[in-house]
Amino acid sequence: MSNNGNTEYVETIIIGAGQAGLATGYYLSREGLPHLILEAGERVGAAWRKRWDSLCLFTPARVDALPGMPYPGPAHSFPSKDEFADYLEAYAEYFGLAVRTGVRVSRLSRHGDYLIVEAGEQRFDARNVVVATGHYQAPKLPPFAGELDGSIVQLHADAYRNPSQLQDGPVLVVGAGNTGAELALETAREHETWLSGRDVGSVPFNIEGFSGRLLAPIVARVFFHQVAKATTPVGRRLHRKARHHGLPLVRTKPAHLKAAGVERVPPVAGVHQGRPQLTDGRVLEPANVIWCTGFYADFSWIDLPVFDDEGEPVHERGVVPGEPRLYFMGLLFQQAASSTQIHGVERDARHIVRNLVRERGRLPADAAATVEAAG
Repeated sequence: MSNNGNTEYVETIIIGAGQAGLATGYYLSREGLPHLILEAGERVGAAWRKRWDSLCLFTPARVDALPGMPYPGPAHSFPSKDEFADYLEAYAEYFGLAVRTGVRVSRLSRHGDYLIVEAGEQRFDARNVVVATGHYQAPKLPPFAGELDGSIVQLHADAYRNPSQLQDGPVLVVGAGNTGAELALETAREHETWLSGRDVGSVPFNIEGFSGRLLAPIVARVFFHQVAKATTPVGRRLHRKARHHGLPLVRTKPAHLKAAGVERVPPVAGVHQGRPQLTDGRVLEPANVIWCTGFYADFSWIDLPVFDDEGEPVHERGVVPGEPRLYFMGLLFQQAASSTQIHGVERDARHIVRNLVRERGRLPADAAATVEAAG
């Protein structure tokens, strides 16, 4: 790595210090290759820390490790989001990964042989860039959300932390996937709560019970990792379902919602006189609305022709064929359903680094010397 004014020359830049970026950094370190991980947050694992307070992982600690370092908790426990963020921080420190926090990348472009990474007044010229910001970045809201009466407290799940943010009165949770179901259970302790959305089904066992101890690792490591691949019929069906309808409930069951007094209602179709209207015509009178309507991948800062008509990166297992030495990590079904899950990033990171090393070996002698000097 070298510096020239506001420009730094780095062989490989990784954008994002979550599990995907850190796993990639681990394999680059094993190869002895210089790199720098840029993280927009002030701490490693910032994306986990800002989620709702009571969030726990859906997978047990025994499958929550990154390559080279076991997760330190009891094997059958389900870490909280802050515990897992602390693990990521410890992981980066243990392996001495070069992470620079508080650096928000604003543009990625190309100039000749170099990929240009801009972050405010800072500029990085890199031979390789790995975009490890994940697939769920920008909150998605229905177009009619702004038509709700101003007296209703509105929060997207991205901004929700705990029930203290809500005012007295009923709560409408819009979106009946895993996030919506968990938040509905939480708000139902103090508020009348409606859960709006299609029934997405549920995993047919208790992940925190005895059956879960036996089956959860198998589902994670076999079904999501080996069976539900982007190239298999099962994987393609699950990919479509994940994109358009949501995956089955994992921890929360319909019986849990019923026991908590959560009322299931049809999807919200629009707004009538400032109030949410359901597809069956009913108009509800909530004091609070929590939008659990998902996220979209915001790659608007990438100024390169690497996207399809829907704004999705065109790639082959994270390798971008049309843009030399540009890679993605943490994409939905990058290789399999596990690609956006903790236990899946190891395989994807290993594949990316293998390709990176292969391309590095193909550099002309003068370019390779430049890389070594910059490193």
